[in-house]
Amino acid sequence: MSTIFSKIVAGEIPAYKVAEDENFLAFLDINPLAKGHTLVIPKKETDNIFDIEDNEYQQLFLFAKKVANAIKKTVPCEKIGIAVVGLEVAHAHIHLVPINSIYDIDFSKPKLSLSANEFALISERISSKL
Repeated sequence: MSTIFSKIVAGEIPAYKVAEDENFLAFLDINPLAKGHTLVIPKKETDNIFDIEDNEYQQLFLFAKKVANAIKKTVPCEKIGIAVVGLEVAHAHIHLVPINSIYDIDFSKPKLSLSANEFALISERISSKL
C-alpha cells in the first residue's frame, strides 16, 4: 500500500517541505487550520502511530519538537497544538498547529485557502528557524 504521504516521501507528489532527515519529513498541510499547520511523518509507512517501534516513536516526537519550536518562532501564536487523529491517511502523522485557543485545533472548521506563494514563503520561513 502506498499512501499519499509515501508518494510525497518518494518525490512523486510535491510538498512544501519544512524539515527532513533520513527518517522523518515535515511539510505544510495543504488544507491548513492555520498558517504554519505542519504534518510530521516517519518516512517508513506505518498506519497506526502506536505501532511504530519505540525508538522510532521517540525520534519522531523529538523531530516534531524541533519543527514545533521553529513554527513558534515563525508564526505568532500562544502555543503549537499537537494532534494525532490517524483516520484521514493510513500513514502515521502528527499535526502541529499554531493556536491561540483550544478551538483553533477544531478539524471541523473551514480550512484556510492559501496561494502557492504563501505556502512557499511560510515553509521557507519555518525552515530558516531550524
